[in-house]
Formats: sequence, C-alpha cells, structure tokens
Amino acid sequence: MNYSIIIPIYNEEAVLPKLYERLRSVCDSLAGEGELIFVDDGSRDQSLSIIEKFRSQDPRVKILSFSRNFGHQMAITAGLDAASGEAVVIIDADLQDPPELIPELIKKWREGYKVVYAERSARRGDGIFKRASARLFYRLLKWLTKYPIPENVGDFRLLDKQVVTELRQLREQHRFMRGLTSWVGFRQGKVAFVRDPRYAGETKYPFRKMLRFAFDGITSFSIVPLRLAVSLGFFIVIICVGLALWALGARFIFHVTIQGWTSLMLAVVFMGGVQLMMLGVVGEYVGRIYEEVKGRPLYIIERKEGFE
Repeated sequence: MNYSIIIPIYNEEAVLPKLYERLRSVCDSLAGEGELIFVDDGSRDQSLSIIEKFRSQDPRVKILSFSRNFGHQMAITAGLDAASGEAVVIIDADLQDPPELIPELIKKWREGYKVVYAERSARRGDGIFKRASARLFYRLLKWLTKYPIPENVGDFRLLDKQVVTELRQLREQHRFMRGLTSWVGFRQGKVAFVRDPRYAGETKYPFRKMLRFAFDGITSFSIVPLRLAVSLGFFIVIICVGLALWALGARFIFHVTIQGWTSLMLAVVFMGGVQLMMLGVVGEYVGRIYEEVKGRPLYIIERKEGFE
C-alpha cells in the first residue's frame, strides 16, 4: 500500500457525499495503491450508512466503527493503528482542510520529510474570538512545553510509516496528537494553505470542548502548572511574612491598634481560593495517573470492514 488517508467521522452525514467525491478525485490522480479509512466515532446520524454505500462502490474505502463515541483523537489513533500505507494522511471530514492539498503533502514527503503538516496561512469563516483564542493557545503551549509544536497547525498532516510505527507505541489516555507528532521528532516540513469555512453541519468542537482540548494539550506535555503552584506558594508566603512583620511592628513599636477585619477576611478568602485552585491542578495530574494505571483500551471497535 502506497498511502492511507484517515478520516475521523462524527455526525457528518451532510458533508460526506461531497467529501468522498473530492477524496475520490484526489485518489484517482495519485500513483500507486491507496486506502480511505473512515473511522466512525459513534455517530448518531446516517454517517455510517453513507460510508457503507461508498464501500459498496469503491474497494479502497475501509471502515472502522466504534462501539460508542470515544473522541476525535481516539479516532485518529485507531486509523493510525489500522493504516498500512507508506505515507499516512490525516484529514478532518468538514472540508475545512482541502483534500486537493494531499498531493502537495506527498510531494514534500518525497523530498525526504517524515512529517509534513499543513499550516493555516489564513482562516476563512473563523470569528475574531476563535482566531484570537487559537493564537493565545499556541503561544501559551509554546511557552509551557519544551517540544516545538507548530503554530496554526491542526491534525491535517502526512506521516511517514516510520513515524506511524513510533506513534503506535504511545498509548496514553489523554491524547494530543499534534504534540505527540512533535515529540517523536524526525524531519518535519510544512505546506501552507488557506483554511475554508465548514462545508456543512455544525462544529464538533464548541468552546467547552476546545477549552478541554487545550487543557489536555498543556497538561500532557508540561508540568509547568505544578511548578507555578510551588512558585505562587513561595510568593504568598513571602507576602504573609512581610505582613506579619508589619503587624508586629505596628503593635509593639508604634503602639498602633490594627483594625484590619476586612483585610483579614479578604486575605483568608484569597488564600482559600488559591489553595483550592492549586489543589485542583494537583488533582488533575493525579487523576491522569489514575486513568493511566487502569490500562483500559483507548477505543473499542464494533465493526471493521475492508481489512484483511
């Protein structure tokens, strides 16, 4: 197999016909054998039925269907586990990532790059808040981690078979594939493109999910939040020592009675809030340890079609 194209699917019935039409056109233009791996992430609409129709017409179409919704990153992982191509392309189903860019990724791969990611030079259809929050996230991630995770890059990328082999060994529960791809290293290149608006349907990443995804990315590749908790603790202790010295001096040297009820209550509430926040950060990391040691599978496949 020369190439594999992985497409995670979750409730994408409105976009699937156009997606397959464009993917089929791209595949027909590529030299060598290929496969289209559709990973149904527990869709509740007619997505799986539509993909089955594609398979009845095209033997290149292969299907992995989860027993329930495990998440976008798990769907990518399942596709990587099943892919047999020398080059593996990951692309979302919403057509914001143009399939017509795949030949450019392959061309870059043939130049010797093991990872070729598609960099968004512009984002059509994204609002000011979405663009600003994405920029803030990537800059924060760059500051907190020691691994060079590219900015303005999603999951649309090409991976060499050697990179895929290494990624298959990484079985952590909270997956941030963009970070894992950077962590494994290898020679990495980029191809710029203009990201289109979603073709149809609704986004599967509302603000709440995006916030959780960002937190997963940060805590999966950095322990800086824990170190910040320690630093903040030392800083507050220094302030408290200074206030204590001032209070003792005011009472025994200057004989000034300290009223301070309001300031005392504010200090207690502030310290309580800081402690709870830091306890939450520690608890998040402990919770991740708990989930990892259980050793549960990353996903469960209910149906598998087209694979030997």
